[in-house]
Amino acid sequence: MDKQTVGLSYLENIFTKFHRVAQSLRHRHASRETLIIKDEYDVQDLLRGLLQIHFDDVRDEDYSPSYAGGNSRIDFVLKDEKIVVETKMTNDHLKDKDIGSQLLIDIGRYRSHPDCRLLVVFVYDKSDYIMNKVGIIKDLEKMTSPDLKVKVFFEPK
Repeated sequence: MDKQTVGLSYLENIFTKFHRVAQSLRHRHASRETLIIKDEYDVQDLLRGLLQIHFDDVRDEDYSPSYAGGNSRIDFVLKDEKIVVETKMTNDHLKDKDIGSQLLIDIGRYRSHPDCRLLVVFVYDKSDYIMNKVGIIKDLEKMTSPDLKVKVFFEPK
């Protein structure tokens, strides 16, 4: 298998266990301080640590090329695998329509990134704000093209 296929397999495993790991961190011995997932930055912090298990070159917050008059930061670049990981965490103000809209813009931006042949989107929906996860996944993954494959994961499912 090529590096990208193996990398995607590792990512899928990390994502499917992410919620369980986040929950386990809430219960520490002797009530010690821990990481509580409250926002997207907390998701990124925990995910960064988990990515280090399988990937040697994890680059944070790289700038994406300008698109539609703006640019943004890429959450993680797995340079050797040519994979970009974009994270989102749902909340009262970031639900179905907004998640989809933001990710469509992100997909447009990442098409021209030299280290992105596979865009992997991880949406952490711990409070179950997204009503139609399957629909969003299908709509976004349809944006796959010969130069950019798009794969979307929601957790918990």
